[in-house]
Amino acid sequence: MSDTKKKPMHIVKKILLVLLVLFVALIVIISTAVGIFAYNNLHYDQSDMKKVWAAGYTEKQVSLTGGTVLNYAESPDADKTPLLLIHGQEMAWEDYARVLPALAKEYHVYAVDCHGHGSSSHNPADYTCRKMTDDLILFIENVIGQPCVVSGHSSGGILTASIAATSPQDVLGIVLEDPPFFSVEPEEMQNTFVWKDGFEVTHSFLAQNEQKYYIPYYYENGYLWQKFQGLEQFPAATAKEYSQKTGEECKKIWYMPYSWTHGLLYVDEYDLAFAEAFYNGTWLEGESQEEILRNIQCPCTYIKANTDYGDDGVLYAANDEDDAKKVASLIQNCNVTRTPTSDHDIHFVYSKEFIDIMVQFKKDLGK
Repeated sequence: MSDTKKKPMHIVKKILLVLLVLFVALIVIISTAVGIFAYNNLHYDQSDMKKVWAAGYTEKQVSLTGGTVLNYAESPDADKTPLLLIHGQEMAWEDYARVLPALAKEYHVYAVDCHGHGSSSHNPADYTCRKMTDDLILFIENVIGQPCVVSGHSSGGILTASIAATSPQDVLGIVLEDPPFFSVEPEEMQNTFVWKDGFEVTHSFLAQNEQKYYIPYYYENGYLWQKFQGLEQFPAATAKEYSQKTGEECKKIWYMPYSWTHGLLYVDEYDLAFAEAFYNGTWLEGESQEEILRNIQCPCTYIKANTDYGDDGVLYAANDEDDAKKVASLIQNCNVTRTPTSDHDIHFVYSKEFIDIMVQFKKDLGK
C-alpha cells in the first residue's frame, strides 16, 4: 500500500523537475535572444564599419574652389575604375558601409558626404542642386582626376543625373538608385510619405523652440508613428530621457529593430536646413527635371523600388509608376531594374543585389 502511494509522488516530482528545467531553459533562451536582438540594434553599424576599415578605406577632406569642404572615404586601389557614390538626404557616406568592401574589389571608390551632411560643409546658401552639382564636378576633376562611374541614392540620384547632364566628359556611366524624379518639388510631394513623415515634421520642428532634440520630436509627431495609436510615446520617452542625460540625439533604441531607426543614424551630423530647401522648393529652383534627364548621354541603370501606397492613399515610394516610366523614357540609354519592396535605401536593404548591379554595370561598360 505504501509503495503504491509513493510511486505517484515520485512521478510528480520528476514531472515538476522536468518542467522547472524546461522553464529555466526557456528563460535562458528568451534572455539570450533578447540580448542578441538588443546588441544587434545598438551595434549593427559598428560591425559593418569594421569591415570597411579592414578593406583599406581612409577618410579624407578636400577644400574646393569657393570654400566648400567635402568629406569623403576612399578605397585603396587607384588602378581600378573610379566610382563616386553620392548618398541620399539625411544620410552620410557610411550608409554605404555594407557594400563598400565588395565594391572596393571592383572599383576605386570615393564615397562623399554631401553638403549639409556628415563632416562636409554646412552652409545653407549651398543647398541647391546646381551648387552641389558644380561642386561634385569639381570633386571629380580635382580629386578623382578622370572620368568615373557615378551612383547616387535618392536626392543623390538626382545629383548624379545632373552631373552626367552638365559634364558628360567626366562621367563614364551612372546608376540611379531610386531617385524621386517628378516627386521632389513641394507641389509634387503633398501626398507622399517623405513629405508627411519627413519635410513637414522637420519644418514644424524648426518652427518651435520647446523641444531641443529632433528625434524625440519626430517620434511624437511623425506621420508613421501616429499610426501606432499611442505606442509612439515609448520611443519618444526613451529618446527624450537619453538626450536629457547625454546631451546627444538618441539614434538607436535597444528594443526597436535597427531597420526602423537606421534613417536617423546620421541625424546628429545633418543640417535640418537642408530639408527646408526641399520643403520650400529652393533646392531644385531654376532646374528642369525633364532637361536634366534628356541631356544624359552616358549608359544608365535606373533602380526603382516597388511602388506602394498606404491605406490612406499616401505614396510609400520615391515616385509612382507614371513618373518612373517618364524617367526611363527621357534617358536615351536606360536600363531599368526593380526591387520587390518599397524599401528606399536599396544598397542597405538589398546590399547583395546592389553589389551585383554595380559589378555588372562595370562589365557592360567594358571596364
